[in-house]
Amino acid sequence: MFESIRKHSKFVMILLFLLIIPSFIFVGVDQSYFTESSQAVARVDGHEITQQDWDNAHRIESDRLRAQNPSMDVKLLDSPEARYATLEKLVRDRVLQAAVTKQHLATTDAELVRTLQEIPAIAGLKKPDGTLDAEAYKALLGAQGMTPEGFEANLRKELALNRVLGGVSGTAFATDSQLKQAMDALYQRRDVQVARFDAAAFAGKVQVSEADLKAYYDAHTSQFQQAEEASVEYVQLDLASVQAGITLSEDDLRTYYKENAQRMAGPEERRASHILINAAKDAPAAEREKSKAKAEELLAKLRANPKSFADLAKANSQDPGSAANGGDLGYFGRGAMVKPFEEAVYGMKQGEISDVIESDFGYHIIELTGIKAPKVASFEEMRPKLEAELKQQQAQRKFAEIADAFSNAVYEQSDSLQPVADKFKLTIQKADHVTRKPAVGAQGPLSNARFLEALFSTDSLENKRNTDAVELGSNSLVAGRVVKYSAARTLPMAEVTDKLKQLFVAQKAAELAKEEGKAKLAEWKAKPESAQLAAAVVVGRDQPQNLPREVLDAALRAPTNALPAWEGVDLGSDGYAVVKVNRIVERPTAEPQLLEQQKVQFSQWSSMAEVMAYYEFLKKEFKVQIKAPRP
Repeated sequence: MFESIRKHSKFVMILLFLLIIPSFIFVGVDQSYFTESSQAVARVDGHEITQQDWDNAHRIESDRLRAQNPSMDVKLLDSPEARYATLEKLVRDRVLQAAVTKQHLATTDAELVRTLQEIPAIAGLKKPDGTLDAEAYKALLGAQGMTPEGFEANLRKELALNRVLGGVSGTAFATDSQLKQAMDALYQRRDVQVARFDAAAFAGKVQVSEADLKAYYDAHTSQFQQAEEASVEYVQLDLASVQAGITLSEDDLRTYYKENAQRMAGPEERRASHILINAAKDAPAAEREKSKAKAEELLAKLRANPKSFADLAKANSQDPGSAANGGDLGYFGRGAMVKPFEEAVYGMKQGEISDVIESDFGYHIIELTGIKAPKVASFEEMRPKLEAELKQQQAQRKFAEIADAFSNAVYEQSDSLQPVADKFKLTIQKADHVTRKPAVGAQGPLSNARFLEALFSTDSLENKRNTDAVELGSNSLVAGRVVKYSAARTLPMAEVTDKLKQLFVAQKAAELAKEEGKAKLAEWKAKPESAQLAAAVVVGRDQPQNLPREVLDAALRAPTNALPAWEGVDLGSDGYAVVKVNRIVERPTAEPQLLEQQKVQFSQWSSMAEVMAYYEFLKKEFKVQIKAPRP
């Protein structure tokens, strides 16, 4: 809940903005390697950040991310890149805190109160008189292991940190001339012609010999690796398997029917008519009293002549939706009306007329005109539904009881899953060609990264023991074992002949295409009239004309001081392309709405650049050194 409180408050936006800046854009730090004996991994304003500081910060950050996304691959959190990102965040926090101290920034009580009032979860704790419910506020924070004093201290700190960069971000702007210059360059269009030299067209020209294939195989053995795989078996304990073993007695079913028949049949509905005399909740007391007096007068007339309800409703009710129908509201169930109205209706007998009922809308006089009680089906009619519902309830209770027993059994009898399967009446599932990573289209336990990690653990592979019980989700546990394991290996040349020939021909065909393309580029530059190019097209970053990204980039990157301009483009395994840039095409005038969107986007880029530049200045100001090497 604390995270949801934070994400709704405005003051966090700049800090969140910083967190998503990719780590590669931060430059200028000392990346010299630190020795094993040195505990300092970074330095900010003369203060060291130790390896222990880094480890603790990364553990906290990893726990936070896992709590937000339980299915996240834990290996991603422990990668060198993830750890380094934590260090950079730790450095940023220290830099901002140093700036707060140097600039004597502080958060006033008024700012703190205003920010608290902007947090929905806290704003909802106000009492009717507008003051904060202190006990509810304390309970809200206590549920997150915090005290009001601790939470408010953190809030003051973050508000102060926000002011360091908030002023820079908030004052960034872009002029119309800057916008035009940037957008004209970004969306510039050019008239180009392209000639493609596709590798596939040269495949027939490739000569293949046994020696060539052997040389290619020896130089590219990594392309002929067979990944490690295993044949496994596993058992899964979930609600469905527990439910399958539950047998219900006739007495249990009949007792459950008696207790729940009315509920399962559906809710009762009631039909009512009403006369409404409007009186807004915030209307002056005199005005509300006047409306109430009119309602009391109408009620007196109804007591004298109950059959006149519809006529009086048509003539006096101020509910435009029902007045024309004599006040008839039709049938409705609980929850459809405001609480005072509902309580009155469900406390009346059919044909009865209520006293004057007050609600937020004004004053009502209600007549109960119908009661529609749902038909309760017989026991036999409801038997399938009763069985399914009762089994589901019992399965949930039983799962909680036997989950620990299942976990203990797979551990204590670790040389086989058969005893576990027999004890809990489970089916042993088998699968071949299982790999460390979930296969495309994998389902069930074999799509779960944590279970696969357990299967391919050292203990599982070397000792052929059962894995521990792995939680797949709510009310679902699985345990498995490796029956047969094949380590990763390089397939012999005799087993990959077809693939080897295909790869060799593709490589040589691409080389021939590039040679031909480069030769034609040189020839056409010397004799432009001999060029054989496709018809001219106008291209731009927003108008790629189905050209490959490399070709489009080359066409837009080519210098235009001397036109036409020629560019050669290496397309890798696809071959080669020659691009001729004929002229620059004036960019069409954009629609006003699009221009406004571009201006907003450019302003955001400008703001980001200002913030990053100021942060770089602060790093120099506080003599930041990051001694750990960047991955």
